[in-house]
Amino acid sequence: MKPSTELHDLIKSLSKSEKRFFKLHSALQSGDKNYLRLFDAVDKQKVYDEEAIKKQFAKETFIKHLPSEKNHLYKLILKALRAYHADSTVSGILKQEIKNIEILYQKALYVECNKFLHRAKRIARENERFYYWFELLNWEKMLLEEAYESGEFTKDLDALIEEEREVIEKLRNLAAYHILYSKINYVFRSGGYVRTEEEHAMVEEISEHPLIKGKNTALSRRAATICYYTQGFCHWAKRDWRTSLEKFLRVKEILDENEAIKADLPERYIRTLHYVINAQIELNELGQAAANIALMRSLPDTNGFVGINIASQVFVASNLSELRLLDRAGDYERALTLVPAVLEGMEEMGDRLHKEKELEFHYAMALVHFGAGQVNKALFWLNKVLNDNEPTLRQDIFTYARLFNLVVHYELGNYDLLEYIVRSTQRYLSKRQRAHQVENTLIDHIKRLARAQDPAMKRDLFRSLHHELGKLLKDPNEGLVLKYFNVMAWVEAHLDGVSYAEVVRRTLKVGKGKA
Repeated sequence: MKPSTELHDLIKSLSKSEKRFFKLHSALQSGDKNYLRLFDAVDKQKVYDEEAIKKQFAKETFIKHLPSEKNHLYKLILKALRAYHADSTVSGILKQEIKNIEILYQKALYVECNKFLHRAKRIARENERFYYWFELLNWEKMLLEEAYESGEFTKDLDALIEEEREVIEKLRNLAAYHILYSKINYVFRSGGYVRTEEEHAMVEEISEHPLIKGKNTALSRRAATICYYTQGFCHWAKRDWRTSLEKFLRVKEILDENEAIKADLPERYIRTLHYVINAQIELNELGQAAANIALMRSLPDTNGFVGINIASQVFVASNLSELRLLDRAGDYERALTLVPAVLEGMEEMGDRLHKEKELEFHYAMALVHFGAGQVNKALFWLNKVLNDNEPTLRQDIFTYARLFNLVVHYELGNYDLLEYIVRSTQRYLSKRQRAHQVENTLIDHIKRLARAQDPAMKRDLFRSLHHELGKLLKDPNEGLVLKYFNVMAWVEAHLDGVSYAEVVRRTLKVGKGKA
């Protein structure tokens, strides 16, 4: 049986200050501290090697009980981390305050207990932590009972009951918004964009929900952020980038105006900024997008934005956004300079890099290498996507990767292989009922282009493809392909005898002129 690496993973996740605190925390304990020697040994290992640990401490008695020693050390580290981070989050502070209230209450120190209670309630109220607020109200009712039994009737029970009712209502309201968000998030996590009638119906149902459609339905700032965030998603699904951007900017504005809540919801702020950036890219507002990427990269280690999880999210969101921005700008040479650092960061993240983001990175790598004219390297990264067997996440990427694969193999001159790839792609789309007219048109023309020998015939086929796509891409559902690969730029590059990158840059300038 393979030894568990959980202890190694935990130790490697610790910052220098956390390690220092753990050792200082351990110094307060008496008795043998073999666990500190085990800590240092594991910390020195880049990859966990239990046999090496056993060999290093072969003469020590504690090594005979290594599993229990590892478990003991794991628990001690977590205990030290709880103490280290006790005051770093609102929830941590409130948990401590509630524990203090419980201790003081048990010791019948009711006056002191009331002081802690009112301070904790203020923190919970200001930060809209309704679960803790509700629990604190229960303690306040218990203290009220004690006051009544002592003959003190200065507090109004009816007012306390009314406050409890309001908190419960806000809690229910927030929970209802979380459910709506989870529903629309499922659509995006599975498909990336809305394509099928079923998905459109689901988004429409959410967008028409009274809590989303109505005015002033959010009873708290936290609920308001979810409301606008969900509205942003709904408009994103309809490819209404301008309205979607406005909604996500409203979320950002609410959080920026409430620093305490922003610090308590760092992941939501990062995700919101990520969608702001990508909406700006879709609207060709690349300067604003670049500024927001810089803002995102400045977040780690600021108030509330601490820890490996936040650093990882910022790394993923900022680099994916910049790769997309540079692809849209046709600046592929600059995009290639990002690749080494991105690959290094992906490797360092290891299992912390979620499968969805790994797929997005691989697909982005394929796009930038194709744009830079490095078609073989584009195929290498594309195969990373195509050879993945992920059955549920981001089926949109798998679909368009197969279409992009046809273009890549055509560029490489793999005409014989294209016959097989075309059939395989058609089977894939048929099974998933995902083929749109754009996809069928592209597949048909590439199949004919692969068979064509005469340059004039190839040129006629590219003209035909350009004409057909021009008509089809007016439909927003059909135009979705352009979010994954600028097929029109590829066609025009062949018609005009210029590079793909040149056409992408030209298209961007035309788009700016129209705006």
